[in-house]
Amino acid sequence: MEESAKIFIVEDEKNIARFLQIALEKEGFKTATERNGKRAYERIMQEKFDLVLLDVMLPEMDGMEICKRVREVSDIPIIMLTARDEIKDKVEGLDLGANDYMTKPFASEELLARIRGTLKRHNERVRDEEVNRYVVKDMIIYPDRFEVTVKGENIELTHKEYELLLYLVENKKNVLSRDQILQKVWGYDYYGDTNVVDVYISYLRSKIDERFGEKYIHTKRGVGYVIRD
Repeated sequence: MEESAKIFIVEDEKNIARFLQIALEKEGFKTATERNGKRAYERIMQEKFDLVLLDVMLPEMDGMEICKRVREVSDIPIIMLTARDEIKDKVEGLDLGANDYMTKPFASEELLARIRGTLKRHNERVRDEEVNRYVVKDMIIYPDRFEVTVKGENIELTHKEYELLLYLVENKKNVLSRDQILQKVWGYDYYGDTNVVDVYISYLRSKIDERFGEKYIHTKRGVGYVIRD
């Protein structure tokens, strides 16, 4: 249930942080608090939270910078909290990846409703993605988003590199010949250099195998290539 979720309250005003903590715990949420921006960012990276209530004005690192950095590596739900009611501030927060934005003062009932709504949408999206994804060791491919991650890091691939990797993963444990790969990824009417498959395999290996020190793509000498767990 969403009420068992752990909410990270990042707020430097002690009274507000305590108010939020009491209101959330009364509704069955687990909570943790932090007043320092830099330390809050470190904790988000190191600990497991289900949602972050993030104040904008914080010591050492402000909420906007935290949101920007977190979004580079995580899709954890973030609701920004601020005393500033300017449209440009709200737009900036949302553009940086915040899921929602609330201006102080606010009613606890509205905040709780926003939290539940944000958690519900996030969990539904995660469930949908879990159904349609491929996993090989620490590598995950999300076909609907044309996205590849290894150990939580996004991998930048060209369109052809992505198509080649997806074809290999869709046929995991099956050795695919160069001709099979060429016809599927480059098409039956391709008349270029047949070594293009080997070249693109080397591109993928440099971006995945070599970068993470883990062998994903194997060569079956005289036959072709295969991806194995």
